[in-house]
Amino acid sequence: MLLIDKKVLIINLQNHNKTIYLNQICNNLLKYYRFVCMNNREKDTVLIEGEDFYYTPEGYKCFTEKHLLKRGYCCKSGCRHCPYGYDPKTGRTKK
Repeated sequence: MLLIDKKVLIINLQNHNKTIYLNQICNNLLKYYRFVCMNNREKDTVLIEGEDFYYTPEGYKCFTEKHLLKRGYCCKSGCRHCPYGYDPKTGRTKK
């Protein structure tokens, strides 16, 4: 049985009711789509240290604004050099 309301999707599978909010489904589908897109890029795409990324003093890889623009979308992870203006505290894009 599948019942769809404006905000809630209720699925009954073998007497196990599970309520899933549609915004969670949309967010998960979007994350999956981004993951698939990123992993289906050409395999010969090479990141150049100093141009596409650099290492922080803590040893993390930090993408540059140039690389993030080249990627073409905001991942909404709160990247240090986000050219899209995403603010993780508010969840909104400033630009």
